[in-house]
Amino acid sequence: MLVINQNEVAELLAMESCISVMESVLKALSAGQAVQSLRQVLPLQKSNLLGLMPGYLQHEEVAGAKIISVFPSNHCSGLPSHQGLVTLFDSSMGVLKAIVDGQKITAIRTAAVSAAATRYLAREDAEILALLGTGEQAKSHLEAMLRVRPIREVKVWSRTLAKAQDFQMEMSQKYDVQIIVAETVQAAVSAADIICTVTASTEPVLKGEWLKPGVHINAVGACRPNDRELDSETVQLAKLYVDRLESAQNESGDYLIPLNEGKITADHIVGEIGELISGTIEGRRSAADITLFKGLGLAIEDLAAANFIYNEAVRLHKGTEIAF
Repeated sequence: MLVINQNEVAELLAMESCISVMESVLKALSAGQAVQSLRQVLPLQKSNLLGLMPGYLQHEEVAGAKIISVFPSNHCSGLPSHQGLVTLFDSSMGVLKAIVDGQKITAIRTAAVSAAATRYLAREDAEILALLGTGEQAKSHLEAMLRVRPIREVKVWSRTLAKAQDFQMEMSQKYDVQIIVAETVQAAVSAADIICTVTASTEPVLKGEWLKPGVHINAVGACRPNDRELDSETVQLAKLYVDRLESAQNESGDYLIPLNEGKITADHIVGEIGELISGTIEGRRSAADITLFKGLGLAIEDLAAANFIYNEAVRLHKGTEIAF
């Protein structure tokens, strides 16, 4: 068995490779070639939780599960909000092949899935990006968006101005793109072609009245039925796509709350990103369409990423071998 640590995950799972892996596995899931069950969530004290996410990739002959803790307030103490691991089993004989750091996988694959959605939904000429949030997902989403659209300007907002300024300084040194700190969400998004909501908020931070025609939104922060980052008008205005229909119908407050309010109907979801990638459902019809991808994070995404990392580790003689 290989143990693959966080630094090795970052080394072996390049964003460009991960986008390709995510496109392939989302297509496989929508085509019935991958299996997963809804995540099991164990509530802990305050708003913290422990999650179990099992899955099975038939075409790769691997199965496994991600075990992850979600502690939203960790940002205040300098710790990541998501920490955990991914187990990888050979599905033909049940052999445990690897244990892979889950924190870095989460950071990279979440942004890679958003990039896949952006590639198929955002306007080709989208060049202004708004980031709501400044944590690890904001950093990985910036990298991912730069890979799929010709971004020339980034506006970043945080509830804490100093965090937005720190993000601006750090990312400006890393990427050749103009980064501007916005003092309000409205100022960040009013001219945006792409918006990524990557906050820990449980209440709406983005309002539909602030959106310009043609914008594409990636919403990946809220992941529980009573939590949301988007107000009902935002969802109502948009063509809505999800990573998995079953997950959205059971876990997504961004979808369930406006549904329960009667602002949208059950058929408001156009379909899954995997269906869009394979061409079985339509995407953007016009430059004025507002499109929305709601990502909850899926077990098969973690499993596909871990499998790719494992194969790279074997090829490059990385990881630490442990015998039982």
